[in-house]
Amino acid sequence: MTVLPDSVLPDGHGGRLRIDLGAIAANWRALSERASGAECAAVVKANAYGLGMERVAPALHAAGARSFFVAHLAEGVALRAVLGPDAAIHVLNGIPPGTAARFDAHALLPVLNSLNQVAEWSALADALGRTLPAALQFDTGMSRFGLSPADADTLEREPWRLERVSVILAMSHLGCADTPDHPANTQQRAAFEGLRARFAFPRWSLAASSGIFLQSAFHYDLVRPGAALYGVPPSAARPNPMRPVIRLEGRVVQCREIPAGAWVGYGATHVAARDSLIATVAVGYADGFLRAGSGRGAAVLPGWPGELPIIGRISMDCLAVDATGVDPALLPEGAALELIGPTRRLEDAAEAAGTIGYEMLTALGARYGRTYEGQGS
Repeated sequence: MTVLPDSVLPDGHGGRLRIDLGAIAANWRALSERASGAECAAVVKANAYGLGMERVAPALHAAGARSFFVAHLAEGVALRAVLGPDAAIHVLNGIPPGTAARFDAHALLPVLNSLNQVAEWSALADALGRTLPAALQFDTGMSRFGLSPADADTLEREPWRLERVSVILAMSHLGCADTPDHPANTQQRAAFEGLRARFAFPRWSLAASSGIFLQSAFHYDLVRPGAALYGVPPSAARPNPMRPVIRLEGRVVQCREIPAGAWVGYGATHVAARDSLIATVAVGYADGFLRAGSGRGAAVLPGWPGELPIIGRISMDCLAVDATGVDPALLPEGAALELIGPTRRLEDAAEAAGTIGYEMLTALGARYGRTYEGQGS
């Protein structure tokens, strides 16, 4: 059997995605410490932001997380199977019509966002003859999920609507927390304080990843980090305090020398200004390396100074980099180029594609060879 060096990728996949579970656990502990006095939950929706919920969630549980958030019922069912009974699993989108019994069957906590969802959960409680726990979400200005101010008035005026619902957590979501000086932050907190003065719920939650880095007054009883767990900067205006979590490497399929005037890729959008060495890498937009980054990003050859610019259009299954000046012997078939990692940060790759780290992470496809490193405890 041939043993390939670490700098060469086996040809079964176009790329390799390394995921550091130890870094994810360390990020959770750092966020928990920063929000000292509040419970630190973990948001693992969207398959743990694309990194694999079945591996990430147990690592977070081993680190100490006991409250988890997902977006959809199906995600909650899958997470319960992974974590077993020793976790509180909240479903952010609440109860789709006709599914309340499935929430109870899997011990999931719906985040009730409307009076209709409150009514559906209450109806199941009536049918079962017992009170059912849930979280309640209020809209404090984002005009997205949650009970509207008018709905809040209705609940205050008609408390019987919650007689069968044990509200264990009341929450809202900040829309501009990644911009610390944005006036919406203080406006939403004021609205949240107004709700706390009106309702005697036992626990309250306002801050997600970026909100944890606002003043401690935003922390309340529980914080809900998501993207920061996975290394995304909580604020673009400040140095990133989170440990990087992923390293994405693409496999070189082939290298070729082209003369000045030759063009590269679909649409002939790149024309070589000089004789050039072009490396074709087996990662494309079907792998979540976004087409919007065509002609803008870069790759890194470990040990080689500088970056290798991405040229031409990113295709479904491949992209091209300009490797002019590199000894072709350093780019054999199967060589690994870093697309995201210690040199080429996630936020660099996202910026080149005109997007944010959240989208870049969740877009990463299933075609990579994935390896998990480190421990969650």
